[in-house]
Amino acid sequence: MPSGAQPPIVVNVLTGFLGSGKTTLLNALLSGPDLSNTAVIINEFGSIGLDHLLVETIEDDTVLLQSGCICCTIRGDLKQAILSLFEKRKSGRIGSFTRLIIETTGLADPAPIVATLTADLMLKYHFSMGNIVTVVEVPNGQHNIETYTESARQVAVADRLVITKTDIAEPDAIAALIAKLSTMNPTASIEISDPANPAASLILTEDIHDLSARPAEARRWVAAERYHDHANAPFQDVNAHGAIRAISLTTPNAVSWPRFSTWLSLLVNRHGKKLLRVKGIIGVDGHETPVVIHGVQHLIHQPVHMAAWPAEDRTSVLVFIVDGDIGDIAQSFAAFVEANPLAITDSPKQAER
Repeated sequence: MPSGAQPPIVVNVLTGFLGSGKTTLLNALLSGPDLSNTAVIINEFGSIGLDHLLVETIEDDTVLLQSGCICCTIRGDLKQAILSLFEKRKSGRIGSFTRLIIETTGLADPAPIVATLTADLMLKYHFSMGNIVTVVEVPNGQHNIETYTESARQVAVADRLVITKTDIAEPDAIAALIAKLSTMNPTASIEISDPANPAASLILTEDIHDLSARPAEARRWVAAERYHDHANAPFQDVNAHGAIRAISLTTPNAVSWPRFSTWLSLLVNRHGKKLLRVKGIIGVDGHETPVVIHGVQHLIHQPVHMAAWPAEDRTSVLVFIVDGDIGDIAQSFAAFVEANPLAITDSPKQAER
C-alpha cells in the first residue's frame, strides 16, 4: 500500500435463505457498538425494521443509525450503489466508515456479489473482501438446503455459518443441522446465534481472510480434510451432477508454483461455475512457509504468504466445494503438478435437486 494511502474498506456479505433470520441478526448487530464505523447496503429499510434505530435521514436513500452506522438501499446496480456510498463518504456528505455489509435477498447467490467486488478495478482498489456469512435456521434449514439450489449454494460459499432459531428446536435437530453443514462446507466455522449477544466480533469483524495474522483459521483448514474417513471412503469419480459436496486433496510434497498455478487456472477455466469454493494451504518449492489459496467460482484471490506453517504437519491441503462432476481431480493434479497425492476424499452427495 502506498505511503499515506488509506486501507481498503472491508466488505462482508450477509446472506441466508428466506426466513432464516439474517435480517433479525443484522438488526441486532446494528444495535451494538462493534459496528459503529460501518455502512450497510440492504434492499429495503423496512425489511429489517430500522425505525427504532434511526437518528436522521441523510438523503432519500440513506439514513444514520443510533450506533453511528450508515444505511442505504440498493436502487439498481450494486456497483453503482457501492460507488455512490463511497463518493458520499469522500465528499463528506456522510461520515467515514471502515466496513461495508451487504445484505442479500433470501434467493440470492452470493458469488456474483463477490465477483463484482473482486473483479471490478475501481471497486477492488477501495474495497477488500471480508467474511461471507450465511445464516441457516434450524427448523427448516435442512429442508431448504435439500430443496432449493439457492440455499445450498449460500451454505457452500460461506466463510462462517450462523445457526438461528435454536430456541425453538430440539437438540437432535440442531446436531443434525451442524453435521450436515460441516459435511457440505468443512472449511466454514459454525456459530450458534444468541439473540441477546450476537457477537459481531465473531461473526463479522474477525475476518478470516487475514490469514497472515490468524494461524488458528489456517489450522482449521488443514484439519478440515480429516472430517472424512480416508480408509473407508476413498475418492470415487461418481456422477454427482446436481449435488453439492466437498472434495479434499492432500499431499506431503512441496509443489512447483508454475505447475500448480497452471493446473488451478485450467481447472477454474473449465469448471469455474461448479467450483463454488476453493480453499487451501500449499507448500511451495524453495519456500519454507506456505501459501494460502482461496476463491469463489471463477475468481481466485491473490495468494497470501503465511509467516509460518500453522502446525508441525506440513501437509498441503486443498478443499473444493463443488456442484456436480469435475472429473478425476487426483489424476489431473498428479499430471500437471507432478506430485503424488497423499489422499483424496469425497463427501457423500448432499443436495439432490
